[in-house]
Amino acid sequence: MTAEMTLAARLGTRLSLAGGIEITGADLSRPVSAAFAAAIRQALLDHHIVVIRDQALSKEQQYNFTLNFGEIEDHVARHSDTRYSIVHSVTNLDPDGNPTDALDARGNYFWHTDKSYHAVPSLMTMLHAVELPPKGGDTEFANMVLAYRALPQAMKERLSGMRAIHSWESSRLQSGSKPASEAEKRERPPVSHPIVRTHPETGDKALYIGNHAGAIEGLDDSKGKPLLAELLAHATQPEFIYTHHWRPRDLVIWDNRALLHRALANYEMGRHRRVLHRTVVRGSVPY
Repeated sequence: MTAEMTLAARLGTRLSLAGGIEITGADLSRPVSAAFAAAIRQALLDHHIVVIRDQALSKEQQYNFTLNFGEIEDHVARHSDTRYSIVHSVTNLDPDGNPTDALDARGNYFWHTDKSYHAVPSLMTMLHAVELPPKGGDTEFANMVLAYRALPQAMKERLSGMRAIHSWESSRLQSGSKPASEAEKRERPPVSHPIVRTHPETGDKALYIGNHAGAIEGLDDSKGKPLLAELLAHATQPEFIYTHHWRPRDLVIWDNRALLHRALANYEMGRHRRVLHRTVVRGSVPY
């Protein structure tokens, strides 16, 4: 029986009310059919997060699998850190390969949606668990569709037409990371996106905010920043969150158009290694 014919049988129960579905029994190290890739994409639209268990993927195999869903993006940090290849590692390791809690880049530990500082931000992200701490090192996902639906009508009307300014430089400053280099700032100047975006495939409206958004267009920071903070606090309430407790060899795929996410430093970062391989698929201009 072909992989696409048995996909439905391998779809587990929902992982949370906020999103997430589990797939077991797949082998993504081999080429997959167009129908199988389409079924995974539909699961992503239905559940926002797809967890595919027990995948032993090389970087090349992850690259090839990711290509089924679109163009793979470079990372702007490649200008200052050669470890950021097109299939790069998300780690707690220092340049010598040792675990550390003194990271130069801390943005992953703040709520964000990937690459919203791009004029054309990300569609989906894939993380593959290569090395994990014995416990902790979880990732949280916040459902921005549910968060938008739960806003008071008066706030929905207030946000209509509002746009936020997203930038790599602002994100680095807000997270306490190493400042953006001049090359990074030239490649990714500030961009403007709607605070409420429409999902291009489902038509759902979702909040589009997070750590990359540092200001609201046309508002003084004394008014814009508190509003962004208010929206973030609303959107990251427990009822909107799925927490992924990583298992070895998990491949987790998520929809950046509908979610915020962050890593949790809930493990001994200076003692245990945490290494995940990451690919990101280019999306479309938010509207």
